[in-house]
Amino acid sequence: MSRSTSQAIPGLHHVTAISGPPQTNLDFWIGTLGQRLVKRTVNFDDPGTYHLYYGDDDAAPGSIMTFFPFVGAGPGRAGAGMASAVAYTVSDLDQRMIDLAEAAIDFEGPFERIGERAIALKDPDGLRVEMTEGGARDEGFHSVTLWLDEVEPTARVLEAMGYVREAEDATATGGTGGTETRVRYRSTDPGRGSAVDLMTSDARSIGRSGAGTIHHVAFRARTAEEQQEWRKRLSEIGLDVTPVIDRQYFDAIYFRTPSGVLFEIATDPPGFAVDEDAAHLGETLKLPEKFEAHRARIEQVLPEIRVPS
Repeated sequence: MSRSTSQAIPGLHHVTAISGPPQTNLDFWIGTLGQRLVKRTVNFDDPGTYHLYYGDDDAAPGSIMTFFPFVGAGPGRAGAGMASAVAYTVSDLDQRMIDLAEAAIDFEGPFERIGERAIALKDPDGLRVEMTEGGARDEGFHSVTLWLDEVEPTARVLEAMGYVREAEDATATGGTGGTETRVRYRSTDPGRGSAVDLMTSDARSIGRSGAGTIHHVAFRARTAEEQQEWRKRLSEIGLDVTPVIDRQYFDAIYFRTPSGVLFEIATDPPGFAVDEDAAHLGETLKLPEKFEAHRARIEQVLPEIRVPS
C-alpha cells in the first residue's frame, strides 16, 4: 500500500443477505430491531426485486444491513464456505433482552464469547443476528462470522487486508449445533465492525443459498484511491478481483476468498444522501438512471410495502 492510504481496512461497510417477502423483512428489521430504512431501491441486476438498506440514524458505513427480498425465495441454510452470522454492538444488553422478551421474540443467551457478553436471535427467515455488549451507545456492526472448513487460507486474505489475530475461543454456542472453534481477527486501524470471526465446527452442514443466508460481506474503503490500492494489492496475492462497479451510493469491487465467501470492498462516498435528503432517506423508491425510463413498469411489478412507524 502507498503511504498516502491507510494500511488496513477499517472494518465492515455493509452486509447483504437474501430474505423472503419484503414486508416481513421490514417489520422485523425496523419494527423489532429498530433499524432505520436508509434506502429503498432495486437489485441493480434484477430490477423486479427490491434492494432494501437498513442502518443507524446517520446511515453510516459500518451499520448498513441490506437485503434482496424475494417473495418466493426458498429457505437457505448456512454451512462451511459461507458467512453465517452478523453481530451488532449494543450499549445495554439487559434492556435489549427485556425489549425482545416483551415483544415475544425468542433469543439465545446471554452467553460469553471471547470475554464479551452476547445474545443471538434469528430474523423471520432464519438469519442469525447477534448482539454484543459494549460501548456507551449502540454503534452499528460488531463483527461478522465466516463458517469455514479451515481457517488459514481465509486468514491470509484478512492479514493482507490489515487484520491481525486477536483471540481464539472454543465453545458450543454459535448456532451450528456442534462444538465450534472461533478465531477472531481485528483490523489494526479499527472502525465500526472491525472484527471478523473465522469459525469451524464439528457439526456438518451443506450450505444452501436462499432466504436467511448472507450473500456477501462488504468492507470499507474510505476513498476511491484507497479502493484502487486494495484492488492492486489483492490482485498481487492471486485473488481474482473485479473491475470497479458503480453501485450509485458507493463504488464496489468483488472477489471470493479461498473458502468461497464473496467479499466486496465498497467506498464510503458518495453515500446514501446522494439522491435524497438525509432527513428523508428511504421514503421513496430510488432507481439508477438506467432504469428511470422503466419506472412505471418496475413500480407495477414490485410488491407494495409499508414502513413500520
